[in-house]
Amino acid sequence: MNNEWVAKRGALAFSMACIAALAMVLLSEGSYWRSTQTLRALAEVQSERTSAWQLIEGLVDAETGQRGYLLTGRKEFLEPYATGIKQIEKASLALDRDHADEPETLVLLARIHRLCEARLALLVRSLSLQDAGDHAAAVELAAGGNGKRLMDEFRAGIGELQQISNRATASSRTEIYATLLFSRIGMAALSALCVIALFLYLRQSRVVLAQQQELKHAAQTERDRLEIEVTQRTAQLTELTHHLQTAREDERNRLARNLHDELGALLTSAKLDAARIRSRLAGTAPEALERLAHLVETLNSSIALGRRIIEDLRPSTLGNLGLLATLEILAREFSEHSGIAVQCKLAPINLRPSTELTVYRLAQEAITNISKYAQASQVWIELSAHDGQVVVSVRDDGIGFDSQRVRGGAYGLLGMRFRVEAEGGSLTVLSAPGQGTALLATMPECKPDDAGLNLAEVAAD
Repeated sequence: MNNEWVAKRGALAFSMACIAALAMVLLSEGSYWRSTQTLRALAEVQSERTSAWQLIEGLVDAETGQRGYLLTGRKEFLEPYATGIKQIEKASLALDRDHADEPETLVLLARIHRLCEARLALLVRSLSLQDAGDHAAAVELAAGGNGKRLMDEFRAGIGELQQISNRATASSRTEIYATLLFSRIGMAALSALCVIALFLYLRQSRVVLAQQQELKHAAQTERDRLEIEVTQRTAQLTELTHHLQTAREDERNRLARNLHDELGALLTSAKLDAARIRSRLAGTAPEALERLAHLVETLNSSIALGRRIIEDLRPSTLGNLGLLATLEILAREFSEHSGIAVQCKLAPINLRPSTELTVYRLAQEAITNISKYAQASQVWIELSAHDGQVVVSVRDDGIGFDSQRVRGGAYGLLGMRFRVEAEGGSLTVLSAPGQGTALLATMPECKPDDAGLNLAEVAAD
């Protein structure tokens, strides 16, 4: 439910931001085009006013030239007249073009054109009289009131046209102000909308961040719990392995003791009985003596087999001669049976009896695996102590294997690892195809006092 709410708020904020951005673009473009059209209209009004002033100026220049010519009779004073006529024609065309789409202004323009033409007609007539030599009539016509009336009416018409232009200018100015005000209000509203969208987005981001932190914390808590559980399970498995190994060694010790005490006693008693029977039958029954000899050999073989079984179950040399002698005997017997050369480099160390047994079982399991799988020609067994740590190394020059891809049924290495870890050590397996295999076990060294105490406890048991 919370995630759905966050998603909806995020979609709302995004939609608001998109709408605000689109509205800003549309408002900006609309204001631009509206202002552009208004400015274009203002430019047209200004052009109309300029044309109207040019029309007045042209008519005034024409009158000035006409009066100068009448006063002086010199033709060079007609240049303003000619310039004014041209300016009047140009301004008239511009006014007609600017007001072509304004029917209400065309009537006023027609009246202005008629007044201008009538005034020009009086100027032309007075100039014609002057050219005909009737100077008095020309001056009288120029000074008459009709010309002044026409000029006043013409100025009044131009004034009306200017008023129309002024109203258009005022309307355009008002429209520009309205456009700017609308744009200002719109921008303010859209900015407020953007601020709201940004607030919603930031709020949603904080919610998402809080949820992520919560999920991260929950995941970390679960990870810590799993790590603690794995650590506890690993410790329990290590303790269970140590218990099983201890129970297994105790059972082996018990079996070895029973075999030594009971089976050994029985076989020795049978061998003594056979010897007594043989001494009593001496020289009387050759065939029976031969059978007794075979029986004695069988008993000797049985006694030897029992001793080997007892040594396999619990090496007596480990308690009598120590770990170094036991490893040398193990290496020598393995070399004699397999034909593989074994080199031992063993340094004196101090270990607890249980740890010595672990080292012995490690070496025993390693050389068993070498004889089965390694196809080696040489084996190196090393035992040394460094900085309070005992290092046990069993290497071979066999075919090796990929230590990263151990087959699922290979429980020997796993059993070695748990057994070493149960003694507080660690086991490393180094191997590669064609490069042999090396087992490196590191275990804490025991102080001489602790070793002596452990030996005393074992002896007491």
